[in-house]
Amino acid sequence: MANSTLTRFFGGSPGPVLLRLIVVSLVVGLILSALNLNPLDILNGFRNLIERIYELGFDAFNGALRYFFIGAIIVVPAWIIIRLLKMGRGEA
Repeated sequence: MANSTLTRFFGGSPGPVLLRLIVVSLVVGLILSALNLNPLDILNGFRNLIERIYELGFDAFNGALRYFFIGAIIVVPAWIIIRLLKMGRGEA
């Protein structure tokens, strides 16, 4: 029972899956190293992005809300028209 649970979790036998993960990790590590990318730099960049968004405060929220309403002006009526046309054809 435990073996089948592990097999389902890993998507195959645990041994070969772990071996594939090790090989893929090495390849990705080599590629990142060749591109001079460090995962910690990526995480720090993401943290800085979140901090800048937070510092923008409600200006960012208002901007996003404005974009939402601009898009909704087009998307919602188009969706209603499409739904009405499908209902008229009996597709619902």
